[in-house]
Amino acid sequence: MKKGLIALSPLMVFILFYLVTSIIAGDFYKIPITVAFMVSSIYAVIIFNGKPLMARINTFSRGAATEQMMLMIWIFVLAGAFAYSAKQMGSIDATVNLTLWLLPPQMLLAGMFLAACFVSISIGTSVGTIAALVPIAAGVAEETGLSVAMMTAIIVGGSFFGDNLSFISDTTIMATQTQNCRLSDKFRVNIFIAAPAALIILIVYILMGQATNATQQIPPVEWIKVTPYLVVLITAILGMNVMAVLTIGILLTGIIGFFTGGFDLYGWFGAMGEGILSMGELIIVTMMAAGMLELIRQQGGIDFIIRLLTRRVSSKRGAELSIAALVSLVDICTANNTVAILTVGGISKEVGDRFGVDNKKCASILDTFSCTIQGIIPYGAQMLIAAGLASLNPVAILPYLYYPLTLGIVALLSILLRYPKRYS
Repeated sequence: MKKGLIALSPLMVFILFYLVTSIIAGDFYKIPITVAFMVSSIYAVIIFNGKPLMARINTFSRGAATEQMMLMIWIFVLAGAFAYSAKQMGSIDATVNLTLWLLPPQMLLAGMFLAACFVSISIGTSVGTIAALVPIAAGVAEETGLSVAMMTAIIVGGSFFGDNLSFISDTTIMATQTQNCRLSDKFRVNIFIAAPAALIILIVYILMGQATNATQQIPPVEWIKVTPYLVVLITAILGMNVMAVLTIGILLTGIIGFFTGGFDLYGWFGAMGEGILSMGELIIVTMMAAGMLELIRQQGGIDFIIRLLTRRVSSKRGAELSIAALVSLVDICTANNTVAILTVGGISKEVGDRFGVDNKKCASILDTFSCTIQGIIPYGAQMLIAAGLASLNPVAILPYLYYPLTLGIVALLSILLRYPKRYS
């Protein structure tokens, strides 16, 4: 017991350091997540017994630079380059306009929810979706007399639909890579959970919006600028390699950007460079976390936590519930769903393999429950950005977060009722 706790102590140091310093500062984004991982990684190297210092550092480095880690970093680089070049080219505005143009004006609430769902699944980031749509939603609310907090919550909820399903979302990439499954396979599991939740909430918004008769002036849709997102979405669903998908998307943003005057060659390069740099923190965190977890594994920490989590588990259902509880707890502590998945991904794979949980279902559980928790904590990046853009207190948005709560309920039912059956 004592040896297992010591082996796991770097993880505890990370959580406590990040949690305590953030509480003292009164801001969960005051302390960079990279600093918390640096402190816990140094601590992990120090307490690693039985080997000289360079051997410990080499063990850390091997964990940080595995084939899987390098592939993940390549995907992050390409995803960042695509997201920023598409944004600079004008694809976000075009996608928003197209979504709103397709919807009847009386379905304002449902329309904004669908817009958030479509944009988020296209660009793969809840934060980007919130930044693009919350100003629009808040403006519409003020013009129509609707609740600004409710309209903001609609966008926040819809943004997690894509974060949970998009092929270029860092949470999806992280969940599938840690569980060694394909993006398209995990999508097929998740769609059975996220789609019913989204459909339920869409019906709720349709009923709620019947009394709203506001009309909107929608700018002309630039159809060609939506093409990169559609091509990325379709090719990814068809099962093409994610690196090939993102490379095609990047080339399309360049071609369309040149054709429409969105940017010149150097503007395209600059946008890609900015996108790659935006992934810097995530890449650093990925490598440090992998190195730290390798030291924990070598010391027997992974085996200890598996025994602890599964000592009363005797079925796939129990294993799935323990994985869901673990990723939820870490997300509450770190306020970052990607970091939560990264932190517990290896442990979850071990638990899943031991009890025969389908790796696609395991990846779905990690992504779904981390998105659920991230969508309802008031100190998460998404809530803070949304509240800032709408000039609200984050707590004011909480009562209207219907989709994240529904997603969590449906995900829990999928475990308890063994659904979808094919993957359970």
